[in-house]
Amino acid sequence: MSPNLDTRDFIRNHTRVQPVPSLPHIEIYQADQVTPLWLSTENDLSKQGLAPPFWAFAWSGGQALARYIHENPKVVAGKRILDIACGSGLVGISARLSGALSVLCNDIDPYAEGAVALNAALNGVSVSFFGTDLLKDSLPDVDIILAGDICYEREMTDAMLSFFGRALGQGIEVYIGDPHRSYFPKSGLRKLADYAILTNIDIEDTAVKPASVWYLETSQ
Repeated sequence: MSPNLDTRDFIRNHTRVQPVPSLPHIEIYQADQVTPLWLSTENDLSKQGLAPPFWAFAWSGGQALARYIHENPKVVAGKRILDIACGSGLVGISARLSGALSVLCNDIDPYAEGAVALNAALNGVSVSFFGTDLLKDSLPDVDIILAGDICYEREMTDAMLSFFGRALGQGIEVYIGDPHRSYFPKSGLRKLADYAILTNIDIEDTAVKPASVWYLETSQ
């Protein structure tokens, strides 16, 4: 469904447009210390069964992957892209700006749909959004899957790796951006790039966080 007006208004009222720290040519709606989104909405979001507002931050793994795409546009040029667990849509937006034929952003948080719509409009690109849990669904008709910062919980990591394994079996390429999270897999990937990512010290443990981009070669 299309993001409703209340969702878009909520995002506008609780975040502000800022450049992505490591990709200043891209602007998205972001929360920061001045905007107390996380604490002020955590209880309400929990009551509604929603995840915390991950869509309101430019996470390190997503920034690294978006930057890699920006620096290597031939990876996505003319390709059909899935940005899974997309949050703000940063990675998908970077792919569209880099010449992707189409981008499908996917996230189960309905607020992410509004964030993606607003952020895509800010950057003058069009992307699609799909709110169903793809990890339990059929693979979409895409050429490449992009996944930024998806290894922060063991259960999520295992589910993602299983999904990626199915994708590889259908000839879909998988690129992952990760800031050395605890549950990141130790095998089956080829490192493509390392970055020192500027980030928000309120959501990470440092203002500059190392992050890498990986290409999935074998299923786990």
